[in-house]
This record gives sequence, structure tokens and C-alpha cells, in this order.
Amino acid sequence: MNSAAWNRRKDFAFNYLGIFCTMLGLLMLAIFVMDILIDGLPRLSWQFISSLPSRLPQKAGILPAMMGTIWILGLTAAIAIPVGVSAAIYLQEYGKKNTLASMIEINIANLAGVPSIIYGLLGLEIFARMMGLGGSLLTGALTLSLLILPIIIVATREALKAVPKSIREGSYALGATRWQTIRHQVLPAASGGIFTAVILSLSRAVGETAPLIVIGALAYVPFVPRSPADDFSVLPIQIFNWVSRPQKGFLTNAAAAIIVLLLITFLMNAVAIYLRNRSQRNLKW
Repeated sequence: MNSAAWNRRKDFAFNYLGIFCTMLGLLMLAIFVMDILIDGLPRLSWQFISSLPSRLPQKAGILPAMMGTIWILGLTAAIAIPVGVSAAIYLQEYGKKNTLASMIEINIANLAGVPSIIYGLLGLEIFARMMGLGGSLLTGALTLSLLILPIIIVATREALKAVPKSIREGSYALGATRWQTIRHQVLPAASGGIFTAVILSLSRAVGETAPLIVIGALAYVPFVPRSPADDFSVLPIQIFNWVSRPQKGFLTNAAAAIIVLLLITFLMNAVAIYLRNRSQRNLKW
């Protein structure tokens, strides 16, 4: 058998292996989601969403954890998105291409792979203790902002790199400054990739548990947080608390809370897809 025929058979085998693994993963995911829906849908109700936690599973609700999740998402987005996008714009459009810039790029990429618990320890020491913020919503948002900043920076830079140089050159030829070119040409052209980066990073943040537990987020919160200085809990911590209970009713509550968390994640992705598609439709090259 010649090498060309062998390579064709090898590619054929790898293609079918990839299809098989993909189908197997989708099947396992479907089984998991169906199991969660069967257990959790009967428990979903307005009473479950609007009630405070309780030691009795039939009276327990997710209101404090859900509001804590919304607070954390909002504060994290308000902190991480401007800083991350601005850093990416500077590194890609203004920064000089030298050894120092290469080292910064490598370190940012490495930071994206650091375990989340390390960020929790960093947030505990800097924000909770040194800055005296304690286990507040602001501490949690700052910690998660550090966690997702590398993802936003790396993905935003890739989106900026994908913008053709002819866009920039045409803008400069018409007399636009560098910032005018970035604001009116480069950013609109890269907006689809930037929206995707932001949503992917926030989707990771909404599911994080370890760093929030480390900084002092509570598993039982009998009140709804009303300011960034309040103590808080989030849905992943509430789910973890319920699945560790021996009563079967709490497992049903955990399944229902997972459904709510999935809905929040799907809604975020739907908003990102809508904004990306709208920006691409409105884009005029």
C-alpha cells in the first residue's frame, strides 16, 4: 500500500472517530439534560424562585442565590469588559512589537489556564483582607474579573487581528487619526468576536464556585443582597449545598436550580448571538 492510500485511510478513520466521539458526547449531554429536566421541572414554580432558603426542602427557594448571581454578573461585566477590551486595544493597536510585548502576551495566555482557586486565594488576600472588603459582592466581582480578564484580552486581540489591514489603511488615507480608525472602523468590524469573547468569559464566571467559596461567599443567605457591600451567595454554591444534603427533596431543588442556571447561560448566549448578528448586518465595509 502506497503512502497516499495509507494517508487517505488514516484521514477517513480519524474523521469517523471524531464524528463518533462528538455523537457520544452529545448523547451523554442529552441524557444528563433530560435527567435534570425530569427531576427539576416539577419543582419549578414562582414560589421556588421567589422564596428564601429553608431547612425544609419543600419551602426552600433560590431568590438570594439568583439575585447574587445577577449582581455578580453585572458587577463583573462592568469591571472586566472595559479593562479587558481596553488592554486588548492597547496591546494590539498601540503597543510596540518587541521582546517585552511578547513576554506580556505569553503571560496573559498562561494566566487564562491558571486554576480558578488560585484567583480565589488572590482575591481573599488582596480584596477581602488588604482592602477590607470582606466577603462582599464587590470582592467576588473583582476576583472573577481577574479570572476572566485573560480570556477577554486574548479573544479580543484575535478579533482585532482578524480585521483586514486595508480597513485601517483606507481610514488613514482619508485623514482619520488612529483612535478614529479604531473607534469607527476596527471595533465595529471586530464587534462580533468581541461579543463572543465577553459572553464566553461571563459564562465561565457564572458557573464558578471555588474562588467565591474561598473569599467567603455564604452557602446559606436568608436575605436578598441590595448593595455591592452585602454578603451573598450564588446559584452554583446553592446547588452544591443542596446536593450535599441527604434528603431527596434537596436533590430535586438542586435539579431545578440547575435548570435556572442553564436558562441564564442560554439567555446570555442568545443575547451575544443577536448582538453579533446585528453588528454584522449593520457593518459596512
